[in-house]
Amino acid sequence: MIEVDINLIREMLKSGKRLDNRKMDEYREIHIETGLIRQAEGSSRVRLGNTEVIAGVKMGLGKPYPDSPDEGVLSVAAELVQFASPEFESGPPGEQSIELARVVDRCIRESKMIDTEKLCVKEKEHVWMVYVDLEVLNDDGNLIDTACLAAVAALLTTKIPVIEYDGETPVVSLERKSGKLPIRGISVTTTFVKIGQTIVTDPGLTEIDAADARLSIGSLENKLCSMQKGGSYGFSVEEIEKLADLAIEKGDELRKHLEQVVID
Repeated sequence: MIEVDINLIREMLKSGKRLDNRKMDEYREIHIETGLIRQAEGSSRVRLGNTEVIAGVKMGLGKPYPDSPDEGVLSVAAELVQFASPEFESGPPGEQSIELARVVDRCIRESKMIDTEKLCVKEKEHVWMVYVDLEVLNDDGNLIDTACLAAVAALLTTKIPVIEYDGETPVVSLERKSGKLPIRGISVTTTFVKIGQTIVTDPGLTEIDAADARLSIGSLENKLCSMQKGGSYGFSVEEIEKLADLAIEKGDELRKHLEQVVID
């Protein structure tokens, strides 16, 4: 990996230029594939520039939470594969993988993208558990947006297994499917970093390294649903207000890529 002087990045940004010649609010090229994992109920692979994430969805029956007895459950986990970056280490999930999973989980959950009430099989007893597993294959910056795109693409193409009954006991069929998840909209995250006094969208790895602060904003259509702040420094109220508007605008661009997945 080529090392780039952080001071060079800062000086370039002062003159209105990015290392890869993108505009300040421009995303890298996005590629989305679905249906890659036969054993999963839904799956996808997303490449955002050179950052690459695979997502798989599995479904099973379980007991609902006591405070939501008639709602299904979403769970997101992330794994940072060691060869994806020299900074990733083997062993149990670290701080970065835990944050990645939580930010993606919060965006999807708080957006109400999935109608979880329709995932109830029998109130207080059986609901669908939706497990999303994320695997980072290559980290070239902005893992959060890439992982969220992968998770949502996999969910949009997930097919719910048929439930068969052994007496009164529900059993999940391993082969037959009953239909798609009950989807209300498409949620995405849009990530910005602040480097000096300049804010850029979709930060590459070198920009992540140079960043003073990071803000990831989740949205569903024209509504904001989540925020996650990172880095040592902050954003002003005025900056956050502008980024909230930009998150909706750039989020619509990301949604168009995901809508194509549904059409296909």
